[in-house]
Amino acid sequence: MSTEKFSLKGKVAVVTGALGLLGRQHCDALAEAGAIVVPTDMHRLACEHMAKDFPEGSFGYKLDVTSPESVVKLRNKIISRLGRIDILVNNAAVNDMFEDPKAALEDSKFENYTLENWQRSIDVNLTGVFLCAQTLGKTMAEQGSGSIINIASTYGITAPDQSLYLNDEGEQVFYKPPAYSVTKGGVLMFTRYLAAYWGNKGVRVNALSPGGVQNGQDDFFVESYSKRTPLRRMAKPADYRGALVFLAGDTSSYMTGANLVVDGGWTIW
Repeated sequence: MSTEKFSLKGKVAVVTGALGLLGRQHCDALAEAGAIVVPTDMHRLACEHMAKDFPEGSFGYKLDVTSPESVVKLRNKIISRLGRIDILVNNAAVNDMFEDPKAALEDSKFENYTLENWQRSIDVNLTGVFLCAQTLGKTMAEQGSGSIINIASTYGITAPDQSLYLNDEGEQVFYKPPAYSVTKGGVLMFTRYLAAYWGNKGVRVNALSPGGVQNGQDDFFVESYSKRTPLRRMAKPADYRGALVFLAGDTSSYMTGANLVVDGGWTIW
């Protein structure tokens, strides 16, 4: 196969949540493949700074994925400047973190999990994906082509293993809350819905489900997670770049409605 199949040269790619750990990797991967990248997040200057390193035409944009008006303004700006939208990576998401370690155990329990936290996850992780897909995907459908990649998670496939959050003394220090798993499961179903809905318009819709990424977690967690993973390690931030470029371009031209799981084997057990 020609390596040109992996090229995204001239394609216009939008990434939400671009300033996050994986969002930055997604942007870099698309840019390296030649795409014109529009990194979006809640901090305009940081997005603009990031875009300076990408192919000509790239620009950063402050986007609130929960605001219909914000998403429409983004679409209008992209069309006025670049004329089309070829790739959408729905990456923006809330993954609950509790600032006070002493309160984390009680606050993360299902019995104590607040409606405010639940609603915030729904708003960003599901409604945000819905709005971006609806607004930017409509443009793809009108032009007759496009690739939407929804970033899901292994926790959208399997339930969280709460024993991972037992420290070396066997004490539970945290519970993975319910909203992340529920919303990521919803993202997978939404992916299938859109794939069926827009298949005849030339718009492909797939999900990418990453496993856990090592990023400064406690040693006991990294060790426990690695032992439960066939490859015996957590992911590196760059481990998903190839999968993303594959889903974005012509190499996956007959693939839609699929969930590409890249998790070191986590979900096979």
